[in-house]
Amino acid sequence: MKKTMRVLLLGDIVGNIGRSMFKKHIKTLKAEHDIDFVIVNGENSNNNGRGITSRIVNFFKQHGADVITSGNHIWDQYEIQEYLNSHQDLLRPANFPAACPGSGVTIVDCNGISVAVINVQGRVFMREHTDCPFRAVDKILAEIADKTQIILIDFHAEATAEKLAMAFYVEGRVSAIVGTHTHIPTSDERILPGGTAYVTDLGMAGSFNSMIGMTKESVLPNFLMQMPSRFIVDTKPPVVMSGVWVEIDIETGKALAIERVRVLDEELSGNE
Repeated sequence: MKKTMRVLLLGDIVGNIGRSMFKKHIKTLKAEHDIDFVIVNGENSNNNGRGITSRIVNFFKQHGADVITSGNHIWDQYEIQEYLNSHQDLLRPANFPAACPGSGVTIVDCNGISVAVINVQGRVFMREHTDCPFRAVDKILAEIADKTQIILIDFHAEATAEKLAMAFYVEGRVSAIVGTHTHIPTSDERILPGGTAYVTDLGMAGSFNSMIGMTKESVLPNFLMQMPSRFIVDTKPPVVMSGVWVEIDIETGKALAIERVRVLDEELSGNE
């Protein structure tokens, strides 16, 4: 039996172009890095970059994702509410009110090994009035304490300080915590002294020369004139996909290694 497992965590998949990037490169990434388990953030994966549908969830599962996490855009496609109520492979942030559809935690079997995935959202610079993410995580960790030691957190947050605070708060209690939401990959990946892998942000899958996946022409007016503008997903190559892989000791749940992953495709454009 294997003594370790490797988990690949990919940042926010943006629109059709991000999904195409995932489909084209995920098998190669899994083979190259000996990946056992895949987590992707899909909250921007709808064609317009806002939300996710049940069809897109099935697309991710068909092409190798084990769990799909989300964030503040989880409610942007109304039909996803029904899916959230009946499936455990798509998460919404756990610190939304309990009455909201879906769950913020799931436990998945990976070749006989139980893997827990937690999704929470930050509060600093975020519009939603969510519950405290720190207390939400405490509650979940208490509930799953006897179920598995392999625990991964997607912390969907804007502020780097809040992400790092959460990392130190859960250090030694989870295998890995990774940040999503800003779509900009950070270079601070590390194993914290307590054995928890951490990176502030995974990045995204989307057009490389875009503004976090959107065309600069659709975003710049918002900055120049302080007026609302309709953001449009950029589909021009080159296209980037980024994240990290984490190696975890199966017996202890401690992280042994973390490494950044980035694929740049100069030719990809079009449909998934």
